[in-house]
Amino acid sequence: MISVEDALERVLNTVHVLEPETRPLLSALGQVLAEDVVAGIDVPPHDNSAMDGFAVLSSDTYGAGRHNPICLDVIGEVAAGYTSSVKVTAGTAIRIMTGAPLPKGADAVVQFENTDETARKKEGQPLDTIGILEPASPGLNVRMRGEDIRAGQIVLKKGSTLLPAGIGVLASLGNDAATVIRRPVVSVLSTGDELCTAGKKLQPAQIYDSNTYTIAANIARYGGTARIIGVGKDSLAALREKIAEGLSGDMLITSGGVSKGDYDVVKDVLAQMGTISFRTVCMKPGKPNAFGILKADDGREVPHLGLPGNPVSSMITFEQFARPAILKMLGKTSFIRPTVLATIDQDIVNDDGRRVYARVHVSRTAGGWKASLTGPQGSGILTSMAAANGLAIVPEDCPLARAGDKLKVQLLDNTEEQL
Repeated sequence: MISVEDALERVLNTVHVLEPETRPLLSALGQVLAEDVVAGIDVPPHDNSAMDGFAVLSSDTYGAGRHNPICLDVIGEVAAGYTSSVKVTAGTAIRIMTGAPLPKGADAVVQFENTDETARKKEGQPLDTIGILEPASPGLNVRMRGEDIRAGQIVLKKGSTLLPAGIGVLASLGNDAATVIRRPVVSVLSTGDELCTAGKKLQPAQIYDSNTYTIAANIARYGGTARIIGVGKDSLAALREKIAEGLSGDMLITSGGVSKGDYDVVKDVLAQMGTISFRTVCMKPGKPNAFGILKADDGREVPHLGLPGNPVSSMITFEQFARPAILKMLGKTSFIRPTVLATIDQDIVNDDGRRVYARVHVSRTAGGWKASLTGPQGSGILTSMAAANGLAIVPEDCPLARAGDKLKVQLLDNTEEQL
């Protein structure tokens, strides 16, 4: 039985960053850039107006005031998406809309609110002149060419995760695709004669297979693509066939069949089809937990994680080992969950010297973080996992964490939603 840290190190030392692919922008959301993004153009590509108003020479507006308007001749109008061939000269102005290129000669934009346009309209006066009510400094309400991005600039670095703002940056440069590390395809196989697929009629002595769904959902949540193989029966021949089918992906995750029971035959098949790095981990829940390498028919070496069959054990071991492996294959470099030090409000017994991951709900109070167990901690009680937003960690050498003690709590994805 090895430590959690040793097990994770073996997993991460085995999996590798996958190769690049080119994806349409929206399809690449959440993937890691495989190369620097270098701007081919300035953004914005021209000086343009940041306001609806009048493009002017700022020097014409000096001394303007509410009681001392300076009148300028209006010699044209330009909307966003168009240019003006008319040049602003001394004593003139061009009506301009937000985003429109700044006409030649102009160096400032006076917004409508600082002109007498509204009053002129109410009084039925002609709009071939406009009164400026406040002085404009050079550059007022003007977005300068290249003020966001300069051509030749590295705007997004290799290794960064492509988030919505990054998608927008790429689009602003005219890119409709991105070169990113491809998503790992992870095959999912649940095992056990007792399992019934959701949607089918439950037979006597059967239970519905939840692990396929929690594992596949977690794979998708962390950026992979789940390939569901189905349910493997507890026989060597049936499992060999199913496992061989699962080796078409970049990783295979199975659940069940890795403990010491007579019918837990996954470990036996693995020993025949590849090599096993470890079989048990010093953690609770999740002790029966296998990892190794399987040989595909095409010669590829496919990492395999054999998670326990109990649904909570499966989810917690996925969290500790499969999630970091998927993130590494995606090209990410940060795998550690954020943790807080929280005061527990109930005793947590650790009766066999393993590291305990207790399902808790954490909340932030004036006195600091508090953690409450989400219910009975049996490894088959999946509802306690659904109610949890953290995992309180009781160290291997601590036989009892008492109410009032402070424990490190690993925060899960839904922490903020439940605070």
